[in-house]
Amino acid sequence: VQLQASGGGLVQAGGSLRLSCAASGRTFSSYVMGWFRQAPGKERAFVAAITQYDSSTRYADSVKGRFTISRDNAKNTVYLEMDSLKPEDTAIYYCAADLAIGISINPASYDRWGQGTQVTVSS
Repeated sequence: VQLQASGGGLVQAGGSLRLSCAASGRTFSSYVMGWFRQAPGKERAFVAAITQYDSSTRYADSVKGRFTISRDNAKNTVYLEMDSLKPEDTAIYYCAADLAIGISINPASYDRWGQGTQVTVSS
C-alpha cells in the first residue's frame, strides 16, 4: 500500500484542521493505520491509531479529547480531525500503515509511510 497525506496548513491556536491519508491498493482494510508527528529537533512521536477490523482507537495523552482518528475503508482513507489546536501541536504529520494485529505506538512497527504534511499552529 502507498500512502499520501494531505490537509496540513497554518492555523491559529484554538482552531481546527482535518488531515487525510489516501491509500492505494486493495489491502488498505488489512492495516492498522496510524498518525505520527515530528517537530524540529525531536523524535517522531505517536499521535493516534485505528485498528483494521473493529476500528478501535488509541491516542497519545497529549491529544486525547482534542483529536479524532477515523477511517473509511470504502475510500481507502484515514482521517485525523484536530480540534483545539495548540502551538505545541506544530509538526510534520505522517500517516503510517501496520499489518500487525493490535495497535503499536512504536514507529518501527509501521512498514508503510506517507510523505508527511506540515501543521503549524500560531499563538
